[in-house]
Amino acid sequence: MKSEIFAMKITLFAIGKTDDTQLQQLIENYTKRLGFYVPFEMVIIPDIKNAKNISEAQQKEAEGKEILKRTANSDVLILLDEKGKSYTSEGFSSFLQKKMNSGIKNLIFVIGGPYGFSNSVYDRANGKVALSYMTFSHQMVRLFFIEQLYRGFTILRNEPYHHR
Repeated sequence: MKSEIFAMKITLFAIGKTDDTQLQQLIENYTKRLGFYVPFEMVIIPDIKNAKNISEAQQKEAEGKEILKRTANSDVLILLDEKGKSYTSEGFSSFLQKKMNSGIKNLIFVIGGPYGFSNSVYDRANGKVALSYMTFSHQMVRLFFIEQLYRGFTILRNEPYHHR
């Protein structure tokens, strides 16, 4: 079945481009696979210019403005944050199913910059999800998260990708 069966679109916001070509190939592989289940788009928000010359707080604020200007009032914004709710892969698939059942048009997940999110982004967010208690590079998180989205949809379809 193609992705048209779902009215919901999933968008992933990430700060800065992926420099590692092997990692980028894996991200593209899972993005392509995910397209069979749901409309998906990854939006790369450019790195803040002259970030070395501003404070961490100023960088978070600048990144936050870029995130929020790409977000509509009707969008559901979920932050990938270490203080968020942790899920098993099956629990995350249930989370996705609930979001689809609720009639959401655009579900946006956000990977913040190196220092996290500004207060304005936290205030706008509709929820937070933690991928792990461990810290991963922002580059790796993209791959891990897209793979988990793909895994979640295969679980919902009872496909053999995920072994129970």
